[in-house]
Amino acid sequence: MLNRALSIRSQNRSSTNSSSGSHPHSTHHRKPFSFPSLRSPTFTQPDLSKRLSRLLKSSSSLISHHESAAKERISIATQLSEWGEATQDDSVSDISDKIGVLLSEIGEQEDNYAHALDDARGALKVIRNTERSVQPTRDGKRKIADEIAKIKSKEPQSTKLVVLEQELVRAEAEVLVAEAQLSNVTRQKLKEAYQAEFLATIERADKQIILARHGLRLLELLDDTPVVPGDVKPAYSHAAQARQILNDAEDDLREWRPNVLLSEDENSGVDGKVSASEAVGGQRQAQVENANKGKEVDRGSLTETVVNVGNGTAGN
Repeated sequence: MLNRALSIRSQNRSSTNSSSGSHPHSTHHRKPFSFPSLRSPTFTQPDLSKRLSRLLKSSSSLISHHESAAKERISIATQLSEWGEATQDDSVSDISDKIGVLLSEIGEQEDNYAHALDDARGALKVIRNTERSVQPTRDGKRKIADEIAKIKSKEPQSTKLVVLEQELVRAEAEVLVAEAQLSNVTRQKLKEAYQAEFLATIERADKQIILARHGLRLLELLDDTPVVPGDVKPAYSHAAQARQILNDAEDDLREWRPNVLLSEDENSGVDGKVSASEAVGGQRQAQVENANKGKEVDRGSLTETVVNVGNGTAGN
């Protein structure tokens, strides 16, 4: 948590040499957001497993982008810290290092979110695999029905019709069983997948808010009062407070707990929505109160866990 340190300068200095470059911004224009259906007006129903396979492939790409964003965030945090050290300004050096720690933890949260998305994707894979197992049963029924239609058009009195019609009855029964299984699996796993994704999204957002609020507290310690040439800058005296802010952030992350967002009664859809909305609102208010308390409460003695590259010492 918070990289288990209050400084990131001593951690993998060589990582800056291998960090990837920035990506050019896309120049295409996005369509305005709207709520209408995403389905095309000429929507046709192809093989379901193929459609879901495309969705899973796109999800895999999305997960990779989140993982890349996490790595870039951590790399940027390290670069910020090392730049601040090179300025030889005590206040800039210390604050940039502490901000780097928070940014690095934001990157870790992004990586955790990517793993949660991958877990949610696993539930959709179960639907895809079930759809694939049902398809042969559907195809078998369709083949028998086509054969019956073909024989009726050429030999209406053929004795094969009786046998084929019996096979069709059995095939229809098999399809009914398979379709029922698919329906059950689809509803169960769809709900499971997106409950996991939405809960992970809430956790990521809440923890990023925690880190961002403590980042703003750090910036308040940086004196940006203009200095007239010839004047002596005031000595930096907020190192202990900066360390405490990181301790506060670590405590808040450790104490974070997800609220119960889902209705216990799964059959009451409306009540479930209200419960989730109220729970999210309450959680947001609690986070704000905790952040405000962090500025006022004296948390006691500080734990000396700073890794100070400038003097090469470390304390616990």
